Amino acid sequence: MNSTDLLHSISEIAHAVSNHHANLLVGEPQDFAQCADVLPTELPEKPFAIEMQGVFIGCKMLGFIDHDAQCIMQAWEKQSIRSGLFEVTRWPSIASDFGMSAYPRENAFAPCPQHLGLYVVLPNANWVARMAKAGVPTIQLRYKSEDKVAIAKEVSAAVEAVQGTNALLFINDHWEEAIAKGAYGVHLGQEDIQDAPLEKIRAAGLRLGISTHGYAEMLLADRHSPSYMALGAVFPTTLKRMATAPQGMERLKRYVQLMHHYPLVAIGGIDLDRLPAVVQTGVGSVAVVRAITEAANPEDTASLFQQGIKRANQPG
Repeated sequence: MNSTDLLHSISEIAHAVSNHHANLLVGEPQDFAQCADVLPTELPEKPFAIEMQGVFIGCKMLGFIDHDAQCIMQAWEKQSIRSGLFEVTRWPSIASDFGMSAYPRENAFAPCPQHLGLYVVLPNANWVARMAKAGVPTIQLRYKSEDKVAIAKEVSAAVEAVQGTNALLFINDHWEEAIAKGAYGVHLGQEDIQDAPLEKIRAAGLRLGISTHGYAEMLLADRHSPSYMALGAVFPTTLKRMATAPQGMERLKRYVQLMHHYPLVAIGGIDLDRLPAVVQTGVGSVAVVRAITEAANPEDTASLFQQGIKRANQPG
């Protein structure tokens, strides 16, 4: 096969992938020629080399970033080798095809409930106390400060605030204070798991949640066997500048299908109108920030979210 025929074959496969899985498109459709400028960093070998190059480019045409397209391509190759057949219509969804090992694992963090319910992210201990008393089941303290004394004081107050309630408290970033004050768990972003002493957090018995924004980050998080994964941003949000575009509902469904063995938290732009569809993807939790902190009546709003989650989980 000459280079012209090869490119034509790859183009056909890429277009077939992008057309058949168009519901996964994020942003504007991408042109084949532009997406073909960058090949996979690890080129697949026979017997599916041409097909996998087409898959990689097709995924880029759907708006997947290079690292995610690479993960999808590698899983698709394993799927094809396992079945002995390359199928454009069959999006990979089996954990072993993505290189994930089976449980139990020696490095697994302490478990948390599969369904964490309403998960409210709050800026200070006063808010934590307020929402814990309102019956919110899962709370994250996201306290922004460089003052170690202030951080320790706020974490201590937050831990005290949930005592006597059913709320599970995760501390964003401040793992040292979370261990010292006996918090339920710690939540870390992708940039934080590179530096945080995960062994120390696990040895202390704290649960660990990790933020993810696509396939590559989910697989990286999986290597650390956290207690739960956060998936986002599902919808546009101005709260935090994201390196990746909003993932959308269809991608969320794929992520849930792949990572269903974890407790999962959907986050990013979720309001009461979007809530039922998000919950029905199978995520066990929905995280909100401004929907609560900027509500006219946060307690009533939290109650409405919890009622909505309960209704969406009911069969039929």
